[in-house]
Amino acid sequence: MLHGNMMKILVVEDDRTTGQYITRGLREEGHTVDLVENGRDGLVQATGSDHDVMIVDWMLPEIDGLTLVKSLRGAGNRTPVLFLTAMGSVDDRIAGLNAGADDYLVKPFAFGELSARINALGRRPRVMAQETVLRAGDLTMDLVTRDVVRAGQKLDLLPREFAILEHLLRRKGRIQTRTMLLENVWGISFDPQTNVVETHISRLRAKVDKPFATDLIKTVRGAGYRIEA
Repeated sequence: MLHGNMMKILVVEDDRTTGQYITRGLREEGHTVDLVENGRDGLVQATGSDHDVMIVDWMLPEIDGLTLVKSLRGAGNRTPVLFLTAMGSVDDRIAGLNAGADDYLVKPFAFGELSARINALGRRPRVMAQETVLRAGDLTMDLVTRDVVRAGQKLDLLPREFAILEHLLRRKGRIQTRTMLLENVWGISFDPQTNVVETHISRLRAKVDKPFATDLIKTVRGAGYRIEA
């Protein structure tokens, strides 16, 4: 069956039978498909060509899928990614989403569900190429090297702290609610009724604001947080 939204799709899957099965099915639906069998080739293909969606296996030779997606996101590549893997625990799903994946499908899978998820990702508005250095006041964040510097001093941020700060910097001047942070940083679409956001914001402030004269991260009482534009 052909769909109206024809896409260019990159499949990174080291199991040849599975990769060919996915490729054949997607091509029958009218999509253009590139298939590679290891993470290193996947990274080269993803950075050297413009794909609409990527399907990435987790356990890949040379570069694993988690590292592949983290590298792409760190370099500013925002192509939608579907993780396809036998690793189906809740912790695995969270790790995959936190790495930058947009969806997660556990093997074994039905091709119909894979196709539906890929088409849903393809309907999302395309994100234009983004700058690789974010700034606010005397703070800079390099998304490629992952260095954060304020007033000439390099800050040692944990991955989650980096993700929160990146989210706020990309939306300077706009209030980000607790729910927005949970969805965009943790990949959680429900409220777990914990103070995880507040705890991480506090830790981030201890590194970004406390040692310096001016606070960058502002609390908007009853609403959320923002970094001034």
